[in-house]
Amino acid sequence: MSDKSKNMTAPETRPGRALSHWDVEDDAFWTGGGKKVAVQNLVVSIPNLLCAFAVWLYWGMLAKFIQKAHFSNPELFNFTWGNHGQAFGGDAYRNLLFTLPAVAGLAGATLRIPNSFMIALCGGRNVKFMTTVLLLIPAVGAGIALQNPDTPFIVFVILAALSGVGGGAFASSMSNISFFFPKKMQGLSLGLNAGLGNAGVSVMQFLLPWIITFGAFGKFGGDPYLVDGHKVWIQNAALVWVPILAFLAILAFFLMHNMPQHKCGPTPVAVAKYLWLTILGFIGAGVGIALLLTDWGGFPYLLKILAILIVAVLVTLFAMKKLTPRETRENLEGQFAIFRNKHNWVMTWLYTMTFGSFIGYANAFPKLIDDVFGVIRVAPDGTHLAEGLVNPAAPHSASYIWIGAGVGALIRPVGGWLADKFGGARVTHWDTILMILSTIGAGYMVSLANQSPHPEQYFMPFLLLFIVLFATTGIGNGSTFRMIPIIFPKEQAGPVLGWTSAIAAYGAYIIPKVFGAQIKAGQPHYALYGFAVYYLSCLVVNWWFYARKNAEIHC
Repeated sequence: MSDKSKNMTAPETRPGRALSHWDVEDDAFWTGGGKKVAVQNLVVSIPNLLCAFAVWLYWGMLAKFIQKAHFSNPELFNFTWGNHGQAFGGDAYRNLLFTLPAVAGLAGATLRIPNSFMIALCGGRNVKFMTTVLLLIPAVGAGIALQNPDTPFIVFVILAALSGVGGGAFASSMSNISFFFPKKMQGLSLGLNAGLGNAGVSVMQFLLPWIITFGAFGKFGGDPYLVDGHKVWIQNAALVWVPILAFLAILAFFLMHNMPQHKCGPTPVAVAKYLWLTILGFIGAGVGIALLLTDWGGFPYLLKILAILIVAVLVTLFAMKKLTPRETRENLEGQFAIFRNKHNWVMTWLYTMTFGSFIGYANAFPKLIDDVFGVIRVAPDGTHLAEGLVNPAAPHSASYIWIGAGVGALIRPVGGWLADKFGGARVTHWDTILMILSTIGAGYMVSLANQSPHPEQYFMPFLLLFIVLFATTGIGNGSTFRMIPIIFPKEQAGPVLGWTSAIAAYGAYIIPKVFGAQIKAGQPHYALYGFAVYYLSCLVVNWWFYARKNAEIHC
């Protein structure tokens, strides 16, 4: 670098929004213009990531709306896919619809793997712009498909998979923002990007029940459905994101920047590399989804779910290793060193407990409330009702579903602050105990509701326990995230953060599928008890490796 470049006190841009020089650890450069550019990129990044999370996880809400329309009028969305042309019964239909958020979760988690490498190869501005543009496809597609109640189920599966682009965006977005701020501001900038980005789930869950109540898009929005005597435009739940995404894509294109050290080349070349990496991610996701939709006979259900996860990850890594340029393969080889470090696997187990639970519960929560408290499965005389009856006194779930995800997202920085003050392992230890207790408590409320002719009476205790559970996932998310840079050397911390966040995102796939299976079996509380057992294992693992007196590493 020339002396002139070294002495720059303000960033300069080249065509294509590429910065010609960037040195935020230089105070003169930072105050001379670097801070303004960094804040500008963060301000544009946050709403883009927020909407990415919203479109990724709105399938839990769409499944809820579709299901309500179907049970109001069985001719609407009367899917027979995978059932030999026969209509599904009550809980079998509820289980089928959990497939949609699970598919979106599986695709989004898998796409995080290539997204971990995209910024260095494609440039942050290019990646953010293209991610938002691609999300227009499932938003427009779902908006059109939902206007026809005879749309085949497989079409919704494909659209849910395409929404996975929003899930993958987290890895590239966090990587991108980390380059813009000095070390002393990394925690704040990344916390704002992640926390407010995650809040997209809550914003979406708050917005959609309202937007479907009127014809917001005129003739383009199609005709309403009559559900329980009320007109609803279910398609609006997808269409509402189209103008927002289009506006944010324009902002990303014109106001965000690529870093000078990222040799992404001209915009068309960078876009081509982005699309290729995304296709490789979809190869792995596609294989996983195909396996998910295949009948495995008597193969144990939980093992099937885990096997699909492993296959999706391995296929994606193999595709990236064999079907990418040499520079990407070399980058991968260096990062594969983390797999020889046992603490990578330990922290993957722990981080999945926190972020995996947050994203999984957020994905399943809207429909879970309806499936547990909106259905009467026991008659007043104690007789079990095979298909269940719609509960006329069911809680108005739209008033509550957004609270849990909002609390979990906004409280995340508190976990990081507590970890700084008291130690990440110690905070994680006590947080995990609260997770176990609240999960068992929520499971117990579900069991009581499942055996009562008046399930709604257990809703408020369930909701309060679940809000506590969401809060603990947020605090634990911050504390475990803080542990990683302490446990690992600098050259491994970044890859470990990328890997753990990718695997943890599979919670958005696992939790809806487990809930769906247990609802079909008539025992939804078993799902929560099972998660509590997993949290107990995390408590032991964290204590053994990091929290006990003679632990290998104190963090």
